[in-house]
Amino acid sequence: MTRVPGGDGEEIRLSAAELGGVLGERATLVQFSTAFCQPCRATRRVLAEVAGMVDGVAHVELDAEDRLELVRRLEVLRTPTVLVLDAGGRVVRRAAGMPRKADVIAALGRVL
Repeated sequence: MTRVPGGDGEEIRLSAAELGGVLGERATLVQFSTAFCQPCRATRRVLAEVAGMVDGVAHVELDAEDRLELVRRLEVLRTPTVLVLDAGGRVVRRAAGMPRKADVIAALGRVL
């Protein structure tokens, strides 16, 4: 997972309302998926498992086709794309493609 600087020095923040869910108390794993994406299914399992292991971490999955405005704003170019948000909704890590469980845990370790 790569660190995400905001464009032009701005940080990128997402609210619970934008995500259509609740932010985790400590961190949130946001997954952009599409209906026919096989790696998205495996990513869903990995992120749900990690969120279940770590207190205060939520997993929110968004259908990229239904959230085109957000996809464009965040420059999501493929699915799955995973964002790691801190407790305040700031995007601190990002990965395109299916992340390994160890990488997700390591990314959360840097956030928590």
